[in-house]
Amino acid sequence: MRNSKHEAVTSALVLQERIEKKIFLIRGKKVMLDNDLALLYEVETKILKRAVKRNMDRFPKDFMVELTKKEYQVLRRHFGTLKRGEHSKYLPYAFTEQGVAMLSTVLNSKRAIMVNIQIMRTFTKLRGILATHKDLQRKIEDMESKYDEQFKIVFEAIRQLLEPPIPEKPKGRIGFVQ
Repeated sequence: MRNSKHEAVTSALVLQERIEKKIFLIRGKKVMLDNDLALLYEVETKILKRAVKRNMDRFPKDFMVELTKKEYQVLRRHFGTLKRGEHSKYLPYAFTEQGVAMLSTVLNSKRAIMVNIQIMRTFTKLRGILATHKDLQRKIEDMESKYDEQFKIVFEAIRQLLEPPIPEKPKGRIGFVQ
């Protein structure tokens, strides 16, 4: 019994890591794409999209959006070179946290329910991390205003650690172009 409980916890952690890697920031919202959700739910993307289209009234714009061609091209570049036939010719849907929760009502399977629970936990965890980060930044600013110039260097170093790194520009290809 103990071993199966350990396996379930390990499985949930692996699933949570997979989910975290599939959450993107699009239009200022954290979203998951239809093809990634289909993989997690273990259904074909076209079946997921068909279920959504049959229930469009359950998916207002703050629950789900269809990506623009430009957004899709940016994501495609993010994933690197695509294999022929691997990606749909249709623009993907992007689901917010509420949209993912609504998916469990249109994909009525035990797998969908289990995956949705894990996705909700992951979104909650990410919100907690962001809140902690903002609280820490506010506390540092409060402390900085109380102390004199001696600690300015320390506070500046802490602030640099809290700021996200600036992404490197992609390097051009080396060699001859035919």
